[in-house]
Amino acid sequence: MLLAAVALAAKPLPAVADEFDRAASELLDKYAKELDQLAAWCDSQGLADQAGSTRAWLSPRNPDKLYVAVFPREVGRSEPVAGTPPGLVEWDKRFHQLRREQANSLEALARRAVRNGRASLAFDLVLAALRENPDHEAIRGLLGYQKHQNEWRTVWEISKLRSGQVHHETFGWIPKAHVRRYEQGQRYSNGRWITAEEDAQLHRDIRSGWDVETEHYTVRTNHSLEAGVQLGAKLERLYRVWKQLFVRYFAAEDQVTALFDGRARSNWARLPRHQVVYFRTRDDYNQALRAAFPNIEMSIGVYVDSTRRAYFFAGESYDDRTLYHEATHQLFHESRPVAPDVGLRANFWIVEGIALYMESLHEEHGFHVLGGFDDLRMLAARYRLLHDDFYVPLADLTAMGREALQSHPQIATVYSQAAGLTHFLICHDGGRYRDALVAYLGAVYSGRDKPGALAELVAASYADLDRQYREFIQSAGMPTLAEEK
Repeated sequence: MLLAAVALAAKPLPAVADEFDRAASELLDKYAKELDQLAAWCDSQGLADQAGSTRAWLSPRNPDKLYVAVFPREVGRSEPVAGTPPGLVEWDKRFHQLRREQANSLEALARRAVRNGRASLAFDLVLAALRENPDHEAIRGLLGYQKHQNEWRTVWEISKLRSGQVHHETFGWIPKAHVRRYEQGQRYSNGRWITAEEDAQLHRDIRSGWDVETEHYTVRTNHSLEAGVQLGAKLERLYRVWKQLFVRYFAAEDQVTALFDGRARSNWARLPRHQVVYFRTRDDYNQALRAAFPNIEMSIGVYVDSTRRAYFFAGESYDDRTLYHEATHQLFHESRPVAPDVGLRANFWIVEGIALYMESLHEEHGFHVLGGFDDLRMLAARYRLLHDDFYVPLADLTAMGREALQSHPQIATVYSQAAGLTHFLICHDGGRYRDALVAYLGAVYSGRDKPGALAELVAASYADLDRQYREFIQSAGMPTLAEEK
């Protein structure tokens, strides 16, 4: 079941929903009825806009997409101002009371679930609860947030603020006393103030580039301070969504359980700071990487596991999809111990498939959104299967290691299929294979996989999965000309 926010587990759920899945569904059904009753009351009071907002709060979303709620930073909510009509005040009171009650019910169920070995479902439930009540202090706490100056901040952010720094949308974390002069075009370097032009000259070489620090990344760039900050913000967005979706890829179940019990966070998985290099031009990129990668000119971004760095460059060839693709490789490689030569012998398709899927990250109406039949990778997958009738059976695809897949004469078409299959495993039948997919990724990255691993984890034959995939793609139909454009 997909709630307001989602988290994937590394342990497959039972084939038949257990008491906690049923309880979660019952909670959602009860809540939907209560919201509908409130909307009907709004109709009776002539509050058409409020009736629409109430009904839209749990409006159905595309089942072929994943939605992760964006939570507000500010503590508290806007109260009705003086002079607001009584009917609006009453609706506001009732609506937020329902939301608070639902949040409490979801959190209580989450705590029951985690004590019964359902840590992944518990994490899903608390994320849904936080959408209902963004100021739920217990949930904010277990997700690593604390109240600071009327905002929800992480421990890392609070340490920066207490050191006298502020986060500037353009310049990143800088001393509060420097903000005015930075906005006037000055920069602080080696104990003195210089012009922005002088600062740019000092950082023209990537070896002396700007180092932009975010909570989970260090971005080295010779483009500009501002570009490094912008790239860091995009990487943090990816990180937040990835961490929520794949919590059980990098964290053991007992670590997640400890959070709900209020035990010390020392038991929580500690992830590294990821290193990213962002060049000013393609020429800089090519020159820096050509010795190690003779064909580097063919790429527009790359993650190199041996250096534990991802490399990108600015310009017309840059796009966010490449950033998210390569940064996803980095997250999977660096967030837990992995085997050397991941996917060397078999199952390499999913290494690329999951990165292709994460390319689709974007924002819609207060949610980070992934997937969708209208995403360009899915349009290609649909066209290749339905128009070209191209398909590599899963029994053959999972047997392919890295070299076999990358030397395939129709590699681009195989990549389209990998994107489609990953989308299928995440969204098919309400996400029934989603948890097994994470377990599969864990097996592949740890080197414990074999060609039959996916079939075992989803408890279905490859022939059955081939059939289900075709039906899944057929349900969206052939891409139209409008979609292809």
